[in-house]
Amino acid sequence: MFVHQLDPVLFQIGSLEIRYYGIVYVLGFLMAYWFLSRAASSGRIRNLTKDGVDDLILYLFVGLLVGSRLFYFLFWSETSLLSDPVALFRIWEGGMSFHGGIVGIVLAALLFCKRSKVSFYALGDLVVIPTAFALFLGRIANFINGELVGVVSNIWWCVQFQGYDGCRHPSQLYEAGKNLFVFFVLLWMDRRKVVMKFKEGFLFWSFIGLYGVFRFLTNIWRDDPRWLGISLGQGFSLVMVVVAVVVVVRVYRDDLKRLFSF
Repeated sequence: MFVHQLDPVLFQIGSLEIRYYGIVYVLGFLMAYWFLSRAASSGRIRNLTKDGVDDLILYLFVGLLVGSRLFYFLFWSETSLLSDPVALFRIWEGGMSFHGGIVGIVLAALLFCKRSKVSFYALGDLVVIPTAFALFLGRIANFINGELVGVVSNIWWCVQFQGYDGCRHPSQLYEAGKNLFVFFVLLWMDRRKVVMKFKEGFLFWSFIGLYGVFRFLTNIWRDDPRWLGISLGQGFSLVMVVVAVVVVVRVYRDDLKRLFSF
């Protein structure tokens, strides 16, 4: 058993707290900026310029913030935005929905691509790689924060979180592990993309499908409210899986065959 006594604050300057969770978001966007800047310099993504990368990062940040916060307040929070609309911007209080963040990022990227004449799928195939790694870091930060805890268990590696009864599964670490696995799978697919001649969008939809499957499985050990045996997060993940499977089977069947015949 591990007794959780980790401090979510890395350091403090006066009343300003620098938290691990905030650092994760900064690192995630820096990594995305690095990937995109390299793509712009090499000409990997047509019409994507270095100045365009700066604009794109702003689009993605706003999309992530608005999408993740809206989903959180709509589906997980008891606080109403109608009574306290400013709460949407108080991100230091916590409350970010992954599924809402994905929706927000996709919509923001579509808007950017339309205005800049950039292929959405070419962009998506690249962005999902740093996204997966940022999600890995995000779940580590969730563990440090002692939030999104697992169900009660007597396994030897269970964790006693402050404010929760019983020893629990460290479900945040399970999710961190699956995000890291998805990152390495996508990285490998990206390295093999030229050889295997994947169509644009195959990596993007692979991420959607892989994340959905593993999120559904790892959430079995997460302590969330459930309806008909599944949590809301699992329900959203099932939607991701179904949509990804339909798209891959209809559009990327040959790419899937080449992947598994390697």
